[in-house]
Amino acid sequence: MNNGRFATALHILTLLHIKKDELLSSEYIAGSINVNPVIVRKEISNLREHGFIESKEGKGGGYYLGKPASQIRLSDIYRSVNDSPILGRSNDPNPDCIVGKQINSHLKELYTKADEAFLKQLAKNTVADFSQKFL
Repeated sequence: MNNGRFATALHILTLLHIKKDELLSSEYIAGSINVNPVIVRKEISNLREHGFIESKEGKGGGYYLGKPASQIRLSDIYRSVNDSPILGRSNDPNPDCIVGKQINSHLKELYTKADEAFLKQLAKNTVADFSQKFL
């Protein structure tokens, strides 16, 4: 299930969009999220790998969006931080049980449909759209 990475990633990207005229440090971002800067740097590393964030090194450096907020769909963010179905994982059932021997294939179908619906809904919004809630 949800481990909080999506919320952290969306918080980071929203903050970078709202403060787009500034380079933000991981300490500043961590203060906004109220988490340890190590957590923020780890998530920033992932977001950089996906092209959502860039950085400027050295004194006065910091982080900024790697592409326009209007081009970052919430579904893309979710995919970048999540590798399991929204409903969780399947069980390790008894293969001798009439339900146990079949349930995982049926759960996979259910999970796939739920993920597709969820991602379709998220794809309707961008970081720019979401950021409007804070202005």
